[in-house]
Amino acid sequence: MSKALLAPIAFFYKLGVTFRHRLFDWGILKSERFDIPIICIGNITVGGTGKTPMAEMIIDYMSQKHNVALLSRGYGRKTKGYREVLLTSHYREVGDEPLQIKLKFPEAVVVVCEKRAEGIRRIRSEHPEVDLIVMDDGFQHRYVEPKINVLMIDATRPIQHDKMLPVGSLRDLPSEIYRAHYFVVTKCPEKMAPIDRRILRKVLIQIAYQRVYYTRFESFIPQPLFADEVPHEPLAQGSKVIALSGIGNPEPFLKTLHERYKVVAEVTLDDHHVYRVRDIRLLASLLAKHPGAVVVTTEKDAVKLVNRAKIPAEVRRSLYYQPINISFIEDSATDFLQKLEEDVRGN
Repeated sequence: MSKALLAPIAFFYKLGVTFRHRLFDWGILKSERFDIPIICIGNITVGGTGKTPMAEMIIDYMSQKHNVALLSRGYGRKTKGYREVLLTSHYREVGDEPLQIKLKFPEAVVVVCEKRAEGIRRIRSEHPEVDLIVMDDGFQHRYVEPKINVLMIDATRPIQHDKMLPVGSLRDLPSEIYRAHYFVVTKCPEKMAPIDRRILRKVLIQIAYQRVYYTRFESFIPQPLFADEVPHEPLAQGSKVIALSGIGNPEPFLKTLHERYKVVAEVTLDDHHVYRVRDIRLLASLLAKHPGAVVVTTEKDAVKLVNRAKIPAEVRRSLYYQPINISFIEDSATDFLQKLEEDVRGN
């Protein structure tokens, strides 16, 4: 559909989002404060801005001094209401990203609940030891007023030039960024020009206390999903790979694979894709078509492919996932996390 035809939909979408914000600003809809520090990680665009790697980084650091819980909506799950994520949970019950985080941090309390205020009350009641909540993707969910808002910004899609859905990728108003305390700009070029940083700072910072950090994604050597069925040699550069992804913005993942390996096929699926038998059959046929190739997927997809019983041995032996994290430019990760800890403890 052309942008001209989508423009009226974008206009009415923006109108609806604006009216909802005004209801909160006027006090008609109420934001609830809690007696526990809440760090909200959000964005104002659709697609992958790195919220999950950021949540993992914050949980990893804060768990040294706090009993941390993660609260997520659990997007893409088939269940409703409050549900605690267990190591044995299925991604269709709790969502792929919450399960990924639980598997990485087994000691952390991980909960999904679309009504965030209700989720916080249940965490407080059932886990009184928790003294810090990380709320994933809650910037638009204004029924909860977090202590700290960390807003993820995609450097490749400048918000000042973007449009509202469905014409562009904005799902919220750029004018709402005044509510953020920290901006984490992701997908920055490794050598980002100082002038580009200054321009972005000028666009983002509305209030003196707001801070901006510049980051990029760091990708590591793909790891076998079923390590006990694969020789322990690392995947050599130049190996033949089949790229498999079901994420919001697969371009950085695909770009990295093309730089390091010989990509013989790409399977790009919708975000939060539910894997079915036909998908496994497709992988098996591609592996047969490209002898010696392996399948490389994302961490988020990997948690949905761990059921051995439903995956043939020849596919299991060829399944790899690519770990990623957020790398701060100019080694400012420690500065960011320490300031975040100060704000958690302070007023």
